[in-house]
Amino acid sequence: MARRPIFIAEANDPFLIQVKSIDFTWSAGMAKSRRQMSMRSLHQAAQTLYPEARILEVSRMSDDSLGEQLSAFNLTFEPPGYSREISVECAFQASKVFERGGPFLDLLEAGPADAKRDPRLQDAGRLTGFRFFGEDWPNEPLTAFYDWIYINALHRRPKLAEAVTHYDIFTDIAFNPEKSINCQASAVALYVALVRRGELQAALTSRDAFLSIETGASINDDGQGNQGSLF
Repeated sequence: MARRPIFIAEANDPFLIQVKSIDFTWSAGMAKSRRQMSMRSLHQAAQTLYPEARILEVSRMSDDSLGEQLSAFNLTFEPPGYSREISVECAFQASKVFERGGPFLDLLEAGPADAKRDPRLQDAGRLTGFRFFGEDWPNEPLTAFYDWIYINALHRRPKLAEAVTHYDIFTDIAFNPEKSINCQASAVALYVALVRRGELQAALTSRDAFLSIETGASINDDGQGNQGSLF
């Protein structure tokens, strides 16, 4: 058995996202087929609790093409003043600022897997914040910068953005809250919640507007998972 979170987009609850930890049967192995077996088990367990909800896996392991396209490795956008599209993953990793280095802007040109594994991200000391095309971001709230990049990228893909609003619960089978903090499934849930509440445009107007939303206790976690590392 294993336990993973699901992320529920809320339209009326005081919290934008409800996080519920779900026990399910884990299929060991790194092959995509094994990950998909685990994902389906997680979805079946979640569906018993929320029988009316539509559930989407947001990762390269998804068996739905929409979920695959929404992976941070696959979702791309063109930042202001930049001549080509980059993935959300590369934008996030290339924006990190550490005690002894960064941002490492050459990661904008790397593949997303290489950018995530770049050894400089582990060797440059404590993460102190982010710098995204000249704009500085704090590293608290912990997921704010990642969510900002992801939501902006998704909003620039109207077909994907519209399609995702037809789902209620989002998962990422590879996300383990004991090891990581930022999660693409959580970012999608946040996007959907903002759309359903009519708050998306206000959130996208500026860094400060978005930080105000994230600071305002936007997530209700059931407390079953431990907080991991920003890396």
